[in-house]
Amino acid sequence: MRECLLIHLGQAGCQIGNACWELFCLEHGIQPDGQKPSVSQETDGSVDDSFSTFFSETGAGKYVPRCVMVDLEPTVVDEVRTGTYRQLYHPEQLISGKEDAANNYARGHY
Repeated sequence: MRECLLIHLGQAGCQIGNACWELFCLEHGIQPDGQKPSVSQETDGSVDDSFSTFFSETGAGKYVPRCVMVDLEPTVVDEVRTGTYRQLYHPEQLISGKEDAANNYARGHY
């Protein structure tokens, strides 16, 4: 089995990443709370477990994305924390700072 870990950095990375995870959930039949209603079977009787590449299963049967979202400014990550798919992510996957990186060069230079 192959596993992919996605790392989303900055405002654009977190926003695009959140949209991508919504699509991954739709493609693989995973609900916004991380539950998968039923295991889909192919016509030949085999079980489709392709979602395990992008999602890991917790002990409670919930599927959590294999990703980390990092941004220095908390507003974008807070949008993910309060959005429709807020129950999908583990809190340790959403990392944010207290302020943005604007004018860091100017602060250090002067």
